[in-house]
Amino acid sequence: METRRNIKDLTLSELHAWFEAQGEKPFRAKQIFHWVYQQQVERFEEMRNISKALKQKLNEHFYFSQLQRFEVCHSTDGSIKYAFELADGKKVESVLMPHRDHYTVCVSSQVGCAMGCDFCMTAKMGFVRNLTPGEILDQILEASKDLPEGEVVRNVVFMGMGEPFHNYDNLITTLRIMQSDNGLNFSARRVTVSTSGLVPQIVRFGNETVKAGLAVSLNGVNDEIRTQLMPVNKAYNLEKLVAACQAYPLESRKRITFEYILMADVTDSIEHAKRLLKLLHGLRFKVNLIPYNESPGSKYKRPKWEQVEAFQRYLLDRGVVATVRISKGQDIQGACGQLIQGSTKPEVKSEVAA
Repeated sequence: METRRNIKDLTLSELHAWFEAQGEKPFRAKQIFHWVYQQQVERFEEMRNISKALKQKLNEHFYFSQLQRFEVCHSTDGSIKYAFELADGKKVESVLMPHRDHYTVCVSSQVGCAMGCDFCMTAKMGFVRNLTPGEILDQILEASKDLPEGEVVRNVVFMGMGEPFHNYDNLITTLRIMQSDNGLNFSARRVTVSTSGLVPQIVRFGNETVKAGLAVSLNGVNDEIRTQLMPVNKAYNLEKLVAACQAYPLESRKRITFEYILMADVTDSIEHAKRLLKLLHGLRFKVNLIPYNESPGSKYKRPKWEQVEAFQRYLLDRGVVATVRISKGQDIQGACGQLIQGSTKPEVKSEVAA
């Protein structure tokens, strides 16, 4: 007997092809997408313009995935961090972040991570497995349930647990569903994919028909520092990474974002700022400076605020677009580099699902 598939793992074109193969009208695919992503129903029985016979057939071939809220933590800044339990008992974390005029969801693409970045709590888990497109999309759908009435998630960032480009095919499928007019209908400019610097995938991503903003986690201005912080630099050093970014096709007025974590006495000096400008010279870029988010037992330290400002001012004075990310959810271990599930997870104030 055919194994049932998660309905949220299929793109519109894949579902369209399935209906054709079943001798059904292909336009049914758009109807299903509408119910799943725009009405956000969780059972075929809730789809009012689908016949009983077709609902039965759909139930025979597909099921609805649904994440279980294992733990929910509320930050004083309004952010909500979720620990979601997957069908196999594994857990991932996502963060819903309120901004002045919109909401952003930071989603995970893997259980754990294989990149081994020295400063990142998620790296302590190691790599467990990839998430399916449906498991990624469910993070957005589940977080949306906590929005005030009339509000929607405007931005999605692939900056949670995992390296998105290490789960490349499922990432692309997810983006296709997210950006489908009949799906979640996200604008490509409202979606950002962050990578630790997997050069072949950066090149491949630049040639995809589905688009998203590219953010590169840089964090070091020479190979010695970057290799210490990010083992991926051994395979794809700064010369290779910068060359891939130089060749990356950008639409007019678009830039690559380089994420740069400021760690006291490691990456935060004015000399580092000078080398950063030299490294990125000739690229269309902006820099997102991230003061390091300390966790219990961290071997790296957050710089003094004066040092953060001095680093940013050096870049701004030389015409570089340089923002400082004040990471949300720090008090609940929900900020950049703090997401982790397992025995090394620090205690935070939370509510645990019954």
